[in-house]
Amino acid sequence: MSPSDDTTAHAAAGSGEETRTHAFYGRRKGKPLRVGQATAIADLLPRLAVDVTKAPIEPRALFAAPVDDVWVESGFGGGEHLIETATANPGLGFIGAEPFVNGMAKALVAIHEAELESRIRLHHADSVLLLDALAPASIGRFFLLYPDPWPKKRHWKRRFVDKDNLDRVARVLRSGGEFRFASDWAPYVDWTLKRVLEHPAFEWTARTADDWRKPWAGWPGTRYEEKAIREGRTPAYLVFRRV
Repeated sequence: MSPSDDTTAHAAAGSGEETRTHAFYGRRKGKPLRVGQATAIADLLPRLAVDVTKAPIEPRALFAAPVDDVWVESGFGGGEHLIETATANPGLGFIGAEPFVNGMAKALVAIHEAELESRIRLHHADSVLLLDALAPASIGRFFLLYPDPWPKKRHWKRRFVDKDNLDRVARVLRSGGEFRFASDWAPYVDWTLKRVLEHPAFEWTARTADDWRKPWAGWPGTRYEEKAIREGRTPAYLVFRRV
């Protein structure tokens, strides 16, 4: 991590990220931001940021106008799925978590252009502290889409799907809520399926092979998916229900 990246990491909206023993992401910053992106980080992000120090957070209270439910996306990349799903579901509120500065900046610009500031809130770090801050049984859906698979064995501890994080997701999902996972990395799909099926709080909703081979209804696609298909990898789409 460069000195500039270190400054960014410790300034992440009071996230307390520096207290973590390990992270589920790699670098936080890539190419220099364009002027509009830097302005969005400086001006819009503070207005949309969730203060995770004020736990327990009732997600619906984060929005000025009433929302029917709140969905959370962990590691939203450039925000394509987050924004398109919010656009398609005008009665819902959304919280997106993303540690990567360039992805957050891109999403902020798109959120402003789509006029979604009233229904999207953001956490500029990975989603662990956010999940810990949310009130129990307070969200209806949690998305983990194309997470970094950390393919090398020495990095497996960085994979987001583990017992502790599944406990976190289970705690904040209400009964009948869904954990939705997508990946093009077959070993990580197998890893996820094994660990979620071993967890007593979840059941897999698939009944036929097409239930995991085809995207769920309303899936808008992501740039990661486009790249995977272009390079010959087959994505999998897993839906688990909170029991």
